[in-house]
Amino acid sequence: MKKIRAEFIISGHVQGVGFRYFVYRKAEQIGLEGYARNLYDGTVEVKAEGGENLIAALKQYLEQGPSRSRVDSCKVIFSDATGEFNGFGIR
Repeated sequence: MKKIRAEFIISGHVQGVGFRYFVYRKAEQIGLEGYARNLYDGTVEVKAEGGENLIAALKQYLEQGPSRSRVDSCKVIFSDATGEFNGFGIR
């Protein structure tokens, strides 16, 4: 299976609502590697590597978010996987 990399920027009410932990749980469940972190502008950045179908599944979760969040946009840039990650983490 060819791995790809996706870099997401999620905006809306996504900080202080458990968004990164939600992403962590979902990414671990579906077997992706990468991380989620809050950015200073109030958005959440997610970098993930894995199979195309797994990345697509994560994107659906990110567009929905946890129950206390509100996702206004979920921008994504795709590229080739670098293999730099070992598991999924929160930064």
